[in-house]
Amino acid sequence: MKLTFESDYNNGAHPAVLRRLLETNDEKSETYGFDEWSLSAKEKIKKACEDKDAQVTFLVGGTQTNSTVLATMLQPYEGVVSVDTGHIAVHEAGAVERTGHKVLALPGHDGKLDATELDAYLKVREADPDADHCVWPGIVYITFPTEYGTLYTASELSAIHSVCQRHGLPLYVDGARLGYGIMAPGNDISLPFLAHHCDAFYIGGTKVGALCGEAVVFTHANEPRHFFTMVKQHGALLAKGRLTGIQFDTLFTDNLYFRIARHAIDMAQRLKQLLADCGFEFYLDSPTNQQFVIIPNDRIGRLAEQVEFSRWAPYDEKSTVCRFVTSWATTEEEMQQLEKILNNYK
Repeated sequence: MKLTFESDYNNGAHPAVLRRLLETNDEKSETYGFDEWSLSAKEKIKKACEDKDAQVTFLVGGTQTNSTVLATMLQPYEGVVSVDTGHIAVHEAGAVERTGHKVLALPGHDGKLDATELDAYLKVREADPDADHCVWPGIVYITFPTEYGTLYTASELSAIHSVCQRHGLPLYVDGARLGYGIMAPGNDISLPFLAHHCDAFYIGGTKVGALCGEAVVFTHANEPRHFFTMVKQHGALLAKGRLTGIQFDTLFTDNLYFRIARHAIDMAQRLKQLLADCGFEFYLDSPTNQQFVIIPNDRIGRLAEQVEFSRWAPYDEKSTVCRFVTSWATTEEEMQQLEKILNNYK
């Protein structure tokens, strides 16, 4: 079997999550997310966010979460502002557009949205005499970490949030890899800070220790009316809501979510050093679990015989940007094996 650094969700669940699912398997429970474990997990998340008024709902996957939340928060004539590399703009098969809401793309900067450019764009749209003939910006979407593994600083997030407030738009944060972002070196955004500086976000479980599941958090009692009904209408309501509730209850016990996220970051830092020692250059500097490496095309095939990774995008005529990803499940043995492969590759 090849050594794989292709993604951070190609494994199962953390053993503690699986144990808890097995331990509770024979117990009866309420349905549709009103079981004791889901209620417990919601309280733990609210406490971790330091937001007693937060409202939490569990969904199964990231694309499902984004399309359901955005469709609920937007009016029929509104679209969502995102950078051109945002997940909803590129890798979700038009799921948001399928709900009838256009993605309004702005240029990204290493995956990030610039607050000044956002403000300028919104001012132009508001001053447009033909604005009523166009899709109105209705919400701003960012990811943390971004699709390129980069991080917003606290000041950058605060600036975007301020722009949104001035223009009367909610800010929604896609946190598919939230744990990896929060635990990355140099990060100055905590979970409470995030909760205070956006209107909704989700805590990714699928990529951070869960078999499946994402926890949507509407901050400060911001949950839209009838969100439960909208979740069901979008085919996203689990009858056995305990499936996600038990997982998040486990992940938010004894700081497990952040401890295993930190492990992935430690592995990524070692991965980064191994690749650098092999002479590879990086497309950008990522402090998270995604590393983007520039590999000459004539060397990719040889490395791919032993290691799985993603061929992200052409860099130039002779090289390709390739993505290597660690996760909570990356082992020390895998890193040792990679080191041997790269030593032979030099």
